Amino acid sequence: MRHPSRTTALAGAATVLALALSGCTGSAGSGDARGAGATQGRNPDPALVDSTAVPELGQCRNLRPEDVALPANATAAVDCTEEHTAQTYAVGTLPDKLHDAAYDSEELGAWAYKTCSKGLMAFLGADESSVMRTIVTWSWFRPSEAAWDEGARWYRCDVIGGGGEGVDYRPLPKTAEGLLIGLPPDEWMVCANGPAVAGSPKVPCSEKHTWRAVTTIKVGEPGDDYPGDRVVEVTSRDFCSDSVAAWLGYPLEYDFGFTWFKQAEWQVGNRRSVCWARTSS
Repeated sequence: MRHPSRTTALAGAATVLALALSGCTGSAGSGDARGAGATQGRNPDPALVDSTAVPELGQCRNLRPEDVALPANATAAVDCTEEHTAQTYAVGTLPDKLHDAAYDSEELGAWAYKTCSKGLMAFLGADESSVMRTIVTWSWFRPSEAAWDEGARWYRCDVIGGGGEGVDYRPLPKTAEGLLIGLPPDEWMVCANGPAVAGSPKVPCSEKHTWRAVTTIKVGEPGDDYPGDRVVEVTSRDFCSDSVAAWLGYPLEYDFGFTWFKQAEWQVGNRRSVCWARTSS
């Protein structure tokens, strides 16, 4: 095993999944949304506020973090040729087993996490590693509580142009479909600019940076129980040391960082940690 000159940027639970997880659990803004457009995002479309109909696939919107923090969203759609930060890439009806689930249940959130994550990879043309290293994120929405009480059980997954690793939202192209096919553009991949990954501003790799998220490594299989924080941290450290060395071409000295995720992320399906290399390109 090759070792770096020093280990830097050790981190705990990262924000690369935070947006997805907050959307899954519905813990933010899950209060009474009955007929109140203000609790379903800015600039609501009255026809969508308590709609029981499955949303339209492919619609674009200008969503902001305060919109994404809510469990339901009725923000008016805009033409995809206009500036927008979000696009709906998956819609449908919840499976029968979830029809009696609580509005903000963990079971519902876990199902949405798996469904929207898988759908995002297909939509962007990316594997799991690329999706975890992009500034692009996703959020999911369900009906308002009033519509839920009437029996509505639809879901909507939106890709968001930013938010991953704390990066500001930015406009998406006319369509985000295929955005990460092949070698993803630096403007959509995540880097950090500072002395260490932890605590440093996260920026697109097309901007000035000192760290780049270069690989991800598996720390468990789908059916595995959570092995504990220490095991995940040490496994991530050792595997990322090797992975970053390989990515850099096995230099004699190098700096690396890693981002590992705790039990909450494990429970909704994440089995990977992110490896960072100190590099300016």
